[in-house]
Amino acid sequence: MIKRFEIKSHDGPGRVGKVDDNITPKIFFKDELKIAPNQGSAHNIDREIAEFNVKETLKLAQENVDDCDIVVIQGSKYIDLRIECLKKLEEIGYNGFIIANGDALLTNPRELVDLIISLKKEARKTSYFIFPFTELSFMPILTYMGIDGFLADSANYYSYLKVLQTPTKSYDLNSYPIYENISQKDLEKKNLENMEFVIKEIHAHMKNRSLRNLVEERSGTTPQNISTLKILDKNYMDYLLEYTQIF
Repeated sequence: MIKRFEIKSHDGPGRVGKVDDNITPKIFFKDELKIAPNQGSAHNIDREIAEFNVKETLKLAQENVDDCDIVVIQGSKYIDLRIECLKKLEEIGYNGFIIANGDALLTNPRELVDLIISLKKEARKTSYFIFPFTELSFMPILTYMGIDGFLADSANYYSYLKVLQTPTKSYDLNSYPIYENISQKDLEKKNLENMEFVIKEIHAHMKNRSLRNLVEERSGTTPQNISTLKILDKNYMDYLLEYTQIF
């Protein structure tokens, strides 16, 4: 059931790849994925609970490896547990990974950067990563760090919260009534359309080797975006330069 992943090119650590016949970075829909059952948990919990959840996730992944092609990396806020989970899931035979607690990570830039870079450094080159519940303004920098796809469920998640997602900003429609009396279904459609636009935008910049320009442009949209890029540049310049082309 495992899908083959090939890297076609780099723009910094960001990768243009192919999963079967689909070009990444891409939007992944849950109905096209076969996600192994896992033991989910909150991001900020006691280590003992996180260890138990990793153990249960690995057990369920082993039991379902013949039927599933995607697994969730658990471990909450403990990076060593996340890495342990990743490596053991790779040993079981998986190469497609969803990073759990994406919504919580977006509000903690240092943890977000440290976790993604740590996972990327430890992962096999044939492994690909999917980020759930992302805000659209974060998609360029997440791609730049090496994320290969995003769950379409983000569109539904934010529509349920009555939040309109645009490439540069998230609007709480209760405070900013840009669309009055819009249904959740129509809001989800708009969020998904904007998500698809950002993916096209990312692809165009990666084709022109200008993804970093897009990242810097979007870095000013929220304080979390600004912090994420500053932490990335300050702490992981060697990682960024490893795949950055020299003109």
